[in-house]
Amino acid sequence: MPEISVMTKTISIIFLILLANLPGYGQQKTVYKDDYLVKVGDNAPDFKINEAGGKSYRLSDLKGRTVMIQFTASWCSVCRQEMPFIEKEIWKPGSDKGLVVIGIDRDEPAEKVVNFRKDMNITYPLALDPGADIFGLYALKEAGVTRNVIIDRNGKIIFLTRLFNRDEFDAMKKAIIAELEKK
Repeated sequence: MPEISVMTKTISIIFLILLANLPGYGQQKTVYKDDYLVKVGDNAPDFKINEAGGKSYRLSDLKGRTVMIQFTASWCSVCRQEMPFIEKEIWKPGSDKGLVVIGIDRDEPAEKVVNFRKDMNITYPLALDPGADIFGLYALKEAGVTRNVIIDRNGKIIFLTRLFNRDEFDAMKKAIIAELEKK
């Protein structure tokens, strides 16, 4: 058998070291129910929020408040079905109690997001998510968009939904109300 040269061995070792140091290489993501990458009890991944109206802040800046993240998109029929219920049954009654609702619009330009908000006649803010990078912190990027994440005052996830199911929506509302009533 021919002997492997020192140069070939050196190149092979360097290649393996570089490969092992690539982000995510050798690390399996745990995927939970409904293709979530997070679960109830986890700390909510932090990210920069860029509202379609221009306001920017971090999710971590909202610590001390109950937060609802609604993953949405203008092309999503289930999102459109759910949004009036979020507006009427969650946002309007909860906003004066310290609830923050933020719609995170998946990979659409600001102008489209602003028009989507007007079209849906909602008053809670919609934020931009170019490349679905924020979505990808919470769920597999190839997964469906209609999702809600409820975060307590300490930054922990307390409720997750997928699609719009009235019973699940009502359970989510109860979880939000209970969190808002905590002192």
